[in-house]
Amino acid sequence: MLQRLVPRLQETAGLERILVVDNASTDGTGEWLAELADERVSHQTLASNTGGAGGFHHGLAWAVREGAELVWLMDDDGMPASDCLDLLLERVERDGLEFCGPAVLAEQDPSRLCFPIRLPGGTRVVHDMAAVEGAAREGLIDDVVIPFNGVLVTRDLVERIGLPREEFFIWGDDVEYLWRAQRAGARIATVVDARFLHPATDDLGTPMMFGRTTYNHTPSDLKHYCMARNNTLNLRAYRGWVHVLLFWLKTLWFYLFTKPQPARIPLSARAAVAGLRGDFTGHRRYLR
Repeated sequence: MLQRLVPRLQETAGLERILVVDNASTDGTGEWLAELADERVSHQTLASNTGGAGGFHHGLAWAVREGAELVWLMDDDGMPASDCLDLLLERVERDGLEFCGPAVLAEQDPSRLCFPIRLPGGTRVVHDMAAVEGAAREGLIDDVVIPFNGVLVTRDLVERIGLPREEFFIWGDDVEYLWRAQRAGARIATVVDARFLHPATDDLGTPMMFGRTTYNHTPSDLKHYCMARNNTLNLRAYRGWVHVLLFWLKTLWFYLFTKPQPARIPLSARAAVAGLRGDFTGHRRYLR
């Protein structure tokens, strides 16, 4: 995936540097990057696998140290449209956006979103691009962004709110960074005309409670452990204990009735308790 993404970035005008964080891979990624004949492309290989959260923590710190005023963040499995950066930069300059990103579309079907979006000011969740375009105001969905999927963040905002929480490993670090930026009063928006493709999974936003709400199910125990732990912490810090309780009730309902997997309940409980105790080591038992 990196071998298709880097060439797209190399041909994207406006990028001064391309910084790649290699999360201790063993598949030849570092060797391939070292062979690229492009002085703009730099890479650093971490000593251990720190997950997406650690990768973005490290990479964003690296970019800021290098003097970047704007940093364009993305995973290796995404693919920005050729005009994505131009459209984001245009709205940063025009609207003073500090944290903005493209519409993140399912690579398998670009008419629908890769990740469901809850529209601001209500409980409505949308799953397709047509709904996003209909909800946009002057080409923007204010206060909404899908972090770390082709998002632009300003140096000033990073200096105000800090870096992503590397101890989260995966899942929830992006939401925490968004909520932290919102709390700091950052100007945030999705730029609807900018497009970013990402492989989709049908498990995200699985309907439950007779369609009244959704749950982010994943077949991976590693991802679920991190989700249960990190979501508990995010809700406690930014939404309050009532929302934590509702999340736990949703987890019980989902794995008892919607998609019966009773073993997921004690796993979820262990994860939540570990997070509340400040223990961010439990996910390691699920690494392969």
